[in-house]
Amino acid sequence: MKIHHLGYLVKDIEKAKANFLALGYSVEQENVFDEERGINITFLINDGYRIELVSPAREDGVVSSLIKKLGNTPYHICYITNDLDSEIERLKTTGFLVIQAPKIAPAIQNKRVAFLMSATLGIIELVEE
Repeated sequence: MKIHHLGYLVKDIEKAKANFLALGYSVEQENVFDEERGINITFLINDGYRIELVSPAREDGVVSSLIKKLGNTPYHICYITNDLDSEIERLKTTGFLVIQAPKIAPAIQNKRVAFLMSATLGIIELVEE
């Protein structure tokens, strides 16, 4: 599978964006508020590498507890798949657990995404092309 982006958990999305811009990244997509997940998302790109900045927008957001525990850090890799449901089933047979069932992602052109967890790899995201 090809990589779509690296998800980077940040407390302050504007400060993180400024730091990545100083490293040569440019804004691919400005802030998108994902109301259902309670997060803000910005996509940055540098020489074909895409970073997704994810910041909690409210206390009950899906990453609020992670940011308290981990702080600012990369926390998932997103892979592109042509068939999300089949890929989820395949990965489950190799030990992955679904931690968020497929949902629409407003920040990725309303494509379906799912999050899975592996004891050896941590969190991955799948996005359906």
